[in-house]
Amino acid sequence: MARPRQPLLSRERIIEVALGLLDTEGLEAVSTRRLAAELGVSGPSLYNHVATKDELLDAVADTVLTEVDLSMFAGLSPGSRPGWRDALYAWAHSYRAALAAHPNVVPVMARGPGRRRPNMLRVADAVFGGLVDAGWPRREATRVGALMRFFIIGSALASFAGGFPDDAAVYAGEYPHLDQAHLLADRQQEIDESAFETGLHALLDGLEGRFAKF
Repeated sequence: MARPRQPLLSRERIIEVALGLLDTEGLEAVSTRRLAAELGVSGPSLYNHVATKDELLDAVADTVLTEVDLSMFAGLSPGSRPGWRDALYAWAHSYRAALAAHPNVVPVMARGPGRRRPNMLRVADAVFGGLVDAGWPRREATRVGALMRFFIIGSALASFAGGFPDDAAVYAGEYPHLDQAHLLADRQQEIDESAFETGLHALLDGLEGRFAKF
C-alpha cells in the first residue's frame, strides 16, 4: 500500500484540534484521551509531537497570538505620526479582539511568556522596541508593556456586567445603590466594551503625562 502523501499527525494539527476543543468546551476538554479520539490516533502517539499538556496549552496560547496585529509598532520614532499612543491603542484593541475570539485561552495566556511561546516573545519584542524607538527609556518601556498586558488580559478574564444576577430581588433593601444592577447582564457587551475603552484612554492619558517628563 502506498504511503499517504501527508503524515496522519503533526504538531500543527494537534494544536488546531486542541484550540477547537478549548474554544467550544473549555480547558477541561483538552486531554490526551480526548485529543487522541478527535484525531483518530492512539494517545501515546501525541507525545511524539507534544511532551506534556502544559506544553500543548503553551502552543495553543501562542497560536492565538498570531492573530494580534503588531504592524503599528513599525517605523515609530520620536515625534512620529502616528505615535506611540496610537500604536498602543490599536494594539490593545487587536489583542483584546484575539482574546475575545478565544476566551477560554485567557487563563493560560495570563501565565506569562514562557520559553515555549515564541509569538508571545515576538509581541513583547515589538511593543518594547516600538516604545524605545518612540523615545521611551528602556526601563520605562518595560513597565509600560507590562502595564498594558496586565490591563488587556485582566479585562478579558471575565465580564464585569455579566457577574451581576438579573433578579431585582437580590438587591432590594440591603443594597440600595444597586437598585439598577439587575439590568447590567442584558447590557453586558456594551458595558464591558465601554469600560475597556474608558480604562484604555485613562491609561494612555496617564502615560502621556509620564512621557512628558523625560
